[in-house]
Amino acid sequence: MTSTSVPIGVTVNGTDHEFAETLTVRELLSRLELPCQGIALAVDGAVFPKSRWDEPVGRGWQIEVLTAVQGG
Repeated sequence: MTSTSVPIGVTVNGTDHEFAETLTVRELLSRLELPCQGIALAVDGAVFPKSRWDEPVGRGWQIEVLTAVQGG
């Protein structure tokens, strides 16, 4: 039996990653050992709301994980 699946390639914070299986955004964060609390996500330059984190990651997405920083 041969697999015809194509790896999913995404960029997270400027680093390229490939995954053999489809992952949700939440699973991607876990796999990369990134927090799911206290962050915001941008996908291809647009805010990606937490209500959509259970959707599959799209091939070629450019994801930025943003954390709040205190200061003044």
